[in-house]
Amino acid sequence: MTLTYGRYAAALIVGVLIASSYWLAAQDNGRQLAFSLAAGAAFGIVLQRGRFCFLCNLRDLVEGRMSDGVLSILVALLAGVVFYQVVMMAWVPVPQPDRLPPNAHIGPVGWVLAVASLVFGFGAALSGSCLSGHFYRLGEGAFGSIIAIIGAGFGFLLAFFSWNFLYTLTVFDDVPIWLPHYLGYGPTLALSCLLLFGLMFLVLSLDQSKPAVPPATDGNHLGHSLSRIFTNRWSPVVTGLLVAAVSAFSYFRVAPLGVTAELGSIARTFGTSQGLIPETLAGLDTVRGCISAIKTTILSTNGVFVTGLIVASFASALVAKQFTPSWPTSGGIISRLVGGVLMGWGGMTALGCTVGVLLSGIHAGALSGWVFLAFCAMGAFFGLYLKRRFAWP
Repeated sequence: MTLTYGRYAAALIVGVLIASSYWLAAQDNGRQLAFSLAAGAAFGIVLQRGRFCFLCNLRDLVEGRMSDGVLSILVALLAGVVFYQVVMMAWVPVPQPDRLPPNAHIGPVGWVLAVASLVFGFGAALSGSCLSGHFYRLGEGAFGSIIAIIGAGFGFLLAFFSWNFLYTLTVFDDVPIWLPHYLGYGPTLALSCLLLFGLMFLVLSLDQSKPAVPPATDGNHLGHSLSRIFTNRWSPVVTGLLVAAVSAFSYFRVAPLGVTAELGSIARTFGTSQGLIPETLAGLDTVRGCISAIKTTILSTNGVFVTGLIVASFASALVAKQFTPSWPTSGGIISRLVGGVLMGWGGMTALGCTVGVLLSGIHAGALSGWVFLAFCAMGAFFGLYLKRRFAWP
């Protein structure tokens, strides 16, 4: 597809997304669906233009000593903590011990969360991307991501099968720790900023990439400006700020960001109807995170969010001429399938993924987000090491 036709197609796709959002808004109780579709589209564009994938950016730092991707993640976490506190302080002026911010992803903290996060990170390394990365890369034509997403669906079924045992064993007693309960808003913000600035310093000290050489200009400043927006990769600061903004606006209007709830709901509905999983999943609907509920309607806020993400990523890739259809080798298919299963089990058991637990959790001041960050990173490091050591596809 030529660049011109790609732009026409992208404009048509964006027009369809806008029209769909207006149509949803006109339906009964459709304003949340309309906003979710628009937010998902914005998120998909930011992911695609900023190359915002937790696993891919970590791999760039570990294997290529390039810090831009991880810096964009840290900027997104830092800005999101600030944005979220503005919202939460309006809703919960005093962080009383018996009250949590509405709908915030503040999950129970215990060894199950640590193990699930570790498994998720290892699965992401095997599959080549985290789940949000697979969704936006699907819009770029990486059709191997379909295998990883299908694998994640099977992983959700395994997690539902093991949930009752794990919940009664320990999750029931695990406490959802919201840091402002113990520290207050100000100290929580200061501590989060201190940790994130420290991680930024560490990441920059590991960077060994060569400084980018500014492209030669031919006097066409408008053309170069448009290329920086629609073709070139966005800077870490711009990407991080936009991710944080989408996260805060989504929390304010609908719910915290997450990309696994719809996939988990489909798996739970299928598994329940086929008798593959227990009909009653103890306590699952009472904990906080990307909860997988049995589907009762075709459209859901998370479903249209993910749809908007994939479709908008496709449009963005067309404009940038980065839609390159590809299919993995047989070894790559196996690796993506196994990695997807591990991510599905880890994501459901941890009550979310790198977006629903790590991003939204840290933004909300939840200790569960920091635990997920630490153990997911360890699992990803180990997975990347094994892939290099044994030359896995």
